[in-house]
Amino acid sequence: MNQWHQMTWEEIGQLVDSGMDAALLPVGATEQHGPHLGCGMDSEIAEKLSLQVADNTQIALLPTLPYGCSIGHSQRWPGTIALQPKTMIDVVKEIGDWVYASGFKRLFILNSHVSNFAPLRCALEMLRAEHDDFMVAIINSASVSERVKQRHFEDADDWHANEAETSLMMAVAPELVRESRIPESDDPDRTEDCVFSHPVNRTSLNGVTGKPSLASVEKGEELFAWMVEDLSGVVTKGMREEPPLAHGYFEKVKS
Repeated sequence: MNQWHQMTWEEIGQLVDSGMDAALLPVGATEQHGPHLGCGMDSEIAEKLSLQVADNTQIALLPTLPYGCSIGHSQRWPGTIALQPKTMIDVVKEIGDWVYASGFKRLFILNSHVSNFAPLRCALEMLRAEHDDFMVAIINSASVSERVKQRHFEDADDWHANEAETSLMMAVAPELVRESRIPESDDPDRTEDCVFSHPVNRTSLNGVTGKPSLASVEKGEELFAWMVEDLSGVVTKGMREEPPLAHGYFEKVKS
């Protein structure tokens, strides 16, 4: 497996010379996940999933970014450590700049926290505008495929620390789970028919949205296997993809 932080600069250069021009950046978050899950849940799933996918595809695996745009969780519950969107844009943009400087032409960003998507998309726009031959993709772990997305949304549209996430942690990181608190942690989705997007302090009593009481190790093992298989497929496809047209970003149309 090609883990960036374990490789020397010579080995990273040799990886590029061998034809591996793709890198994977796992992006998680540190935020409250109700009374039954550790605050590192999003980062844990990003890292565990990326390790398996990197093993399957031999892509260069960057260290996991453990902080994200979690300001919507408010300060009602201790534990959340959040980046402002503009900070996150800059952090990911600069990581991308250095990945490109090392010779990589493809960057897959695995996002495991829903609210990271907007700043990650901004960073993507900046990277591809500045580096003409740099291809960047954002893949949300909870919606990498239709079957994975369906499982995450089974018990709530505005889900958080729900059955799917609880099952995943029971299967791959049981040290993050407080099983004695699971039966009392269910909290319904209160966002149906809302016009505005409300912060979690105004939508949840305990930081949960969904039914963690339905979780099981078996459900988590099945879901994680789907995520590994489906993300490996997306990455493998992306490693072969070329732009539909060869026009340069700064190339002018000739009259």
